[in-house]
Amino acid sequence: MLKRIAFISAFVCSALLQAQVLNGVGSTSQYSLFSEWSKRYKKVSPAVKLHYTPTGSARGVEEFLEGKADFVATHEMLTDTQLKSGSQKLGGDILQVPMVLGAVVPIYTIDGVDVELKFTGAALAGIYLGKITKWNDSEIADANPGVTLPNATIKVVHRSDESDTTYMWTEYLSAISPEWKAGPGKGLNVKWPTGLGVKGDDGVEDLVVGPRLVNPRIDDLPASISNSIGYVQLHYAIEHNLPYGDVENGSGEFTRATGSSLMAEATSAARETPNAFRQSLAGVPSPIGYPISSFTWILVPADMRDKAKAKAMSDFLKWMLNDGQNDAAELRYVRLPTAIVENAAAEAAKLH
Repeated sequence: MLKRIAFISAFVCSALLQAQVLNGVGSTSQYSLFSEWSKRYKKVSPAVKLHYTPTGSARGVEEFLEGKADFVATHEMLTDTQLKSGSQKLGGDILQVPMVLGAVVPIYTIDGVDVELKFTGAALAGIYLGKITKWNDSEIADANPGVTLPNATIKVVHRSDESDTTYMWTEYLSAISPEWKAGPGKGLNVKWPTGLGVKGDDGVEDLVVGPRLVNPRIDDLPASISNSIGYVQLHYAIEHNLPYGDVENGSGEFTRATGSSLMAEATSAARETPNAFRQSLAGVPSPIGYPISSFTWILVPADMRDKAKAKAMSDFLKWMLNDGQNDAAELRYVRLPTAIVENAAAEAAKLH
């Protein structure tokens, strides 16, 4: 009996020693993905708990570089300065491993218009620069023959808080408009030339559609400002049935944001550039690619001093780049193309 008790005690202690909690922070737009990954990965590795706090990218990166989190998810690539500074703080290299693909889409509500509009890059930049002010402006009308657009003032809406969605939106505007690049530029938040600033949807999903109503439902918000334009994450637009437009890509074609068009953009980048998973996808020339798209990266230290935790993190990254990609697609995120997965796996293998 004593031997049996000793055996059980030893087994329990061993199980407790093997249990690991991987603490992550970062992008709010990835919260639902990590919530689902946490549930599904627990079935694969019951001893590992994936805990994710949606702090926002900027704060998440700060906490990660201060050693307060095991990993951070972000749409914003670290600069060389950040990487160097972070490496010094963490005592080793930082790995940037792509997780999934994401996109930002222009959403709108226009009196008398219920079709999917097409937007040139010049139109979107002009609208957000405050230079295109009417819905029937020729830059919009010429791209949408047969659509009767009203002579109504465009009401521009943008995020007022720091947001990955804003980063992707302004990164694209910077890529296609020299004036935007020289002016507001790209960032989690910028000095907007025009428009109404509103916060995102409760800090969990990224939403820009207009001011708050009294006790609104999500579906009420797009109708709260007539003749307005804003921008949201693709998965959010799909989940909430928000009308969004096609965008002119780097090859001059109008494309709709879909899983296929995001993967085409990333695949084109992989063909053109070594280690494409480390770069922006904004405006990459692709005949069928969607231009306002980006990788979401997970950043981890190359040298995790807790070797048991390093093993747990390494195993999770391997799962993420394989079975986890299928889960991402089910949640309306877009899986990585094969060429990028291969490069990402090589990057993740550097963790020790």
